[in-house]
Amino acid sequence: MFLEWRVDKEENDLLLRTFLRNKHISKQLLTAVKFSDDGKIEINGKEQNVLYQVKTGDEVRLTFPMEQKNERLLAEHTELEIVFEDDFLLIINKPAGMASIPSQYHPSGSVANFVKGHYEAQGLTSAIHIVTRLDRETSGLMLIAKNRFSHARLSTFLQQGLLKRRYQAFTSGVLTDQLGSIEAPIGRKAVSIMERFVTPEGKYAKTNYEVIERYDTFDHVAIQLETGRTHQIRVHFSYIGHPLIGDDMYGGDTTLLKRQALHSCHLHLIHPLTEEYLAFDLPLPKDMEEIIPKSK
Repeated sequence: MFLEWRVDKEENDLLLRTFLRNKHISKQLLTAVKFSDDGKIEINGKEQNVLYQVKTGDEVRLTFPMEQKNERLLAEHTELEIVFEDDFLLIINKPAGMASIPSQYHPSGSVANFVKGHYEAQGLTSAIHIVTRLDRETSGLMLIAKNRFSHARLSTFLQQGLLKRRYQAFTSGVLTDQLGSIEAPIGRKAVSIMERFVTPEGKYAKTNYEVIERYDTFDHVAIQLETGRTHQIRVHFSYIGHPLIGDDMYGGDTTLLKRQALHSCHLHLIHPLTEEYLAFDLPLPKDMEEIIPKSK
């Protein structure tokens, strides 16, 4: 994978390392290029070091070293539902029941396995860079970076609030407020690898919500996260006495649905290379949509 730029008039005489830093090439990425066998920094087709002073009209080409693949990750092939893909991004609609990454006891059938198979079918050697992980039973939009440059930029955008997700969920009972926030620290339970709970010793977490529609036994809620703690939405609504429908880990009723009623419905971000604003929306999946009429 490589990136190319032409030096503009206002960039004349900049040190190459400064020029590349202005193109969002981090020190870590530049070090990886400089100290690898297959990475290259070229000006007009000739290799140069980072102390070279660029000139107006120079063609700068940065070739990244081949990424180290996880050989233990099994490549599997399935028909991924791809929402968007280019050389830098892969956005999929993840179905409920599919884990984001494999585990010790479930080494196959995850998003990472299928993305590796998808890459191999394209002849790509990139590692798997999952930017927005979803729980196994959560459905919806999931973002994967296709190279280290994209991953680094998207991680920065996430920290800066330029990459946002919104969710929809069905919460049991009737929420007191139509619009509200849940602000409570979340930590891991000592007796469980997976389960989280609200604890003063936990990390700060904040969840904003708005009720879209009310039904007999649950509310249909739109959710925006201020933080990204593991199981945050599930833990917070359970904490206030309104666990998600179907979420048996956190006290949700499984009569209507056998998985947590949580869907990643919206994603917006800045493209890591072009800096174009991108936005994606998905409707509710069939299993969530189907239980609405039964509860009116």
